[in-house]
Amino acid sequence: MKIEFVASASPAEILAVLVHEGRVLSGAGPRLDTATSGALTRAMTASRFTGASNSTLIVAAPAGVDATSILLSGAGEAGKFDDLALESAAGAAYHAVKLSGATVLTIDASHLTADQAARAAFAARLAAYRFLKYRTTLKPEKTPSIETIKIVAADPKAAGAAYADLSAVADAVEFSRDLVSEPANVLYPVEFAKRVKALEKLGLEVEILGEKELEKLGFRTLLAVGMGSVRESQVAIMKWNGGKKGDQPIAFVGKGVCFDTGGISIKPSDGMEEMKWDMGGAAAVAGLMHALAGRKAKVNAVGVLGLVENMPDGAAQRPGDVVMSLSGQSVEILNTDAEGRLVLADCLWYTQERFKPKFMLDLATLTGAMIVALGLEYAGVFSNSDALANNFLAAGPKVGENAWRMPIPAFYERHIDTPIADVKNTGNGRAGGSITAALFLQRFTNGVPWAHIDIAPTAWVKDSRNPTVPDGAVGWGVRTLDRMVADSYES
Repeated sequence: MKIEFVASASPAEILAVLVHEGRVLSGAGPRLDTATSGALTRAMTASRFTGASNSTLIVAAPAGVDATSILLSGAGEAGKFDDLALESAAGAAYHAVKLSGATVLTIDASHLTADQAARAAFAARLAAYRFLKYRTTLKPEKTPSIETIKIVAADPKAAGAAYADLSAVADAVEFSRDLVSEPANVLYPVEFAKRVKALEKLGLEVEILGEKELEKLGFRTLLAVGMGSVRESQVAIMKWNGGKKGDQPIAFVGKGVCFDTGGISIKPSDGMEEMKWDMGGAAAVAGLMHALAGRKAKVNAVGVLGLVENMPDGAAQRPGDVVMSLSGQSVEILNTDAEGRLVLADCLWYTQERFKPKFMLDLATLTGAMIVALGLEYAGVFSNSDALANNFLAAGPKVGENAWRMPIPAFYERHIDTPIADVKNTGNGRAGGSITAALFLQRFTNGVPWAHIDIAPTAWVKDSRNPTVPDGAVGWGVRTLDRMVADSYES
C-alpha cells in the first residue's frame, strides 16, 4: 500500500470525510456540504447514518466538488475522539471502498494534528492487510483495488515525519501476521529461523541455535517436544542494542510451536488445522524486535524464540517420561500436548542466565483453559511483578489490545508437584489449567521479574469487529509490547 501526505484533496477519486455522532461533519466536511448545496446533509438525513463508529455512507458523484464520490466515515462521539476512534474511522473508510474499482482513497485529516494524520495512514495500512500469497484464482472483483492512500494534512511534511515510526510498527505487525498465516508445511522451525535471520538487515543481531548446539547447552525439555518430528528444532536469539552500552537489557521469550498435533497425547482431528498458529507467541516477539529495530528504539532488548514441531512417531516423547531441563530441574511428562511450557522452560532459564535482563516477558498460545476463562477478546496476564504487569496492562488499551491479570497463588503449586520428579507438566485435572501452566513457567524464572501472557484467545480471530484487524492472524501483542517499551523502558 502506497501512503502519501498531501496538502489538497483535489482531484480525488474517493474523498473520505470524518463525521461525528449526531451527523456532525468535521474537517473539510462543512465546506464540501456547502459546495454540494447540502448534498451531504441530505444524504445523511435520508439514511440511518449518524456518524457512529464503524459506519460509513457513500455519496456518489456530488456536483460542485472535484471528487468522484465522497465517503462519510463515522468517528463516534466528538468528546471521545481519540487515537483508537481515529484508527477505526480510517480503517472503516478503507473497507467501505476497497472493492470499488477505485485505485486511490483520499482521507481528509486537514483539521487534525500531524500525529493524528499519520495515525490515519497507519490505520488504513493495517486495515488493508490481506494474506493472499496462495490465492491463484481470486476473481478481479474480489481483489481490493485501492493501491494508494492519500492523507490530506495541514502540514504534510510533519505528518510524513510522524508516520515514520508508525510505518515501522506497521511493517512489524504485517511481518508477524505473515508468520502466523503461513501453513506449517511452509513455515517450520528452520524456515522460521531463516526469516528471523533476514531481519539482520534492520540492524538486529540474530543467532540461530540448531539441535547440536541445543543438546550441548542442555535444552532437553525443548528438544523432547521436537523428538517426534523430522523437522529440526531451533532457538532464535534476536538482539537490539539501541540503548546505552552496558545497560541491562529487557527480554522477551516466544513459544514457537510451528505445528502442534499434541504428540502422543494427540489432539482431536476437528480443528487441528488451526494449530499452525501455535507459534503466535514467537511471531509476536519477532514482530516486536522488528518494530524496535525499525524505529531505532532507544533500548537494549533481547528476543528468544523456541521453535519446534510437536509430532507423534516412534521417537516422540511419551506420557510418563522424565526429562531433565536446562535449569537442572526434572520434569515428568504427563501429557505431551502440554508442550509449550516445556519449550518456554528452557528458553526462560537460558534467557535469565545468559542475558541477566531487567525482566522477562513471555508470550504463548499456551492453554485452551485461557479461552474458557476469558473468552476470545482478552489475553491472560500472570506475573510475579506488579510493576511489570501494570506496565503491560497500561499499554494494551492504548492500542486496542485487551488483557486481564490472573492470579498465580502459591498454594496451587501442589497441583504440579509429583513424587517422581521436581515438577510435572500438567495440573490435577482441568481446573485452573492456565494458572498451573503459569506456575510451571515461574519455576524456571529464577526469581527474575517476569510476566507470562497467554494469548491463546487473541492470536487468531474468526470474526473481527475491528476495521484494522483482519480475520485470521492478528499480530496480537506487537503493538502492546512496542507501546509498553516506548512508554516505560526507553531512555
